[in-house]
Amino acid sequence: MNLLANFLTTLSLVCGFASIIFSLESQFTFASWAIILSVIFDGIDGQIARRNPVPSEFGKELDSLVDVVSFGIAPSILGYIFIYQDFYSWATLALFAYLACSIFRLAKYNITPKEKLVTYFIGLPTTASGGMLASFVLIYRKKQEMVLPKFIPNILLPKSVPFIFLCLVLLLAFLMVSRVRYLNLDGLRQLFGKKIKLILPILIILLTLAAIFRKAGVAVFGLFLIYLFFSPFMVKRINNNLPR
Repeated sequence: MNLLANFLTTLSLVCGFASIIFSLESQFTFASWAIILSVIFDGIDGQIARRNPVPSEFGKELDSLVDVVSFGIAPSILGYIFIYQDFYSWATLALFAYLACSIFRLAKYNITPKEKLVTYFIGLPTTASGGMLASFVLIYRKKQEMVLPKFIPNILLPKSVPFIFLCLVLLLAFLMVSRVRYLNLDGLRQLFGKKIKLILPILIILLTLAAIFRKAGVAVFGLFLIYLFFSPFMVKRINNNLPR
């Protein structure tokens, strides 16, 4: 079981490294999908590791180091190359802040007693932040103007995709080191209960349809956005239902 978990963690590392290579070649589509695929491998290896009756210290350290590469360094390089022509200095500062916050987030997680993290994380997980940045780039990789609803005045929200991306980077960096609680996979399983067996196939079908209609980036970004905004409220709901 440990070998399988470590193998999946290594696949996550391969995806993170591949994303860096693709980013350096300005292949934003492949770089983004590599990070998203890394998120999937990370989630699967985490579930396998939790089912192992004998925790592996090696596996825990390996997972943390791989997360730094796949969800700290890879998204930072992708984001920098994506917007540096528009915001050279600001891009440097913002993406470094993102990288630093992702490392602080992982370090804090490693020293937090795991009995306190049964159903939630403290701070936005690096997997979610990395996946959100990657899916945003996947949508606007050609840097077309952002289409806004007619009821939103143009002066309230600039149409510049690089500017919106820069704001998103800073928001995610802040949330990673915040005290906001986000559901982990065990928390999601507890929230949905037996319904999760129905929800997963529906999600797969929806993502497949989105890919067919070339809207996979929008679908993935939408999922991360729902998690970003609604997960903290769900944590509170679960905690209120726990026996005291």
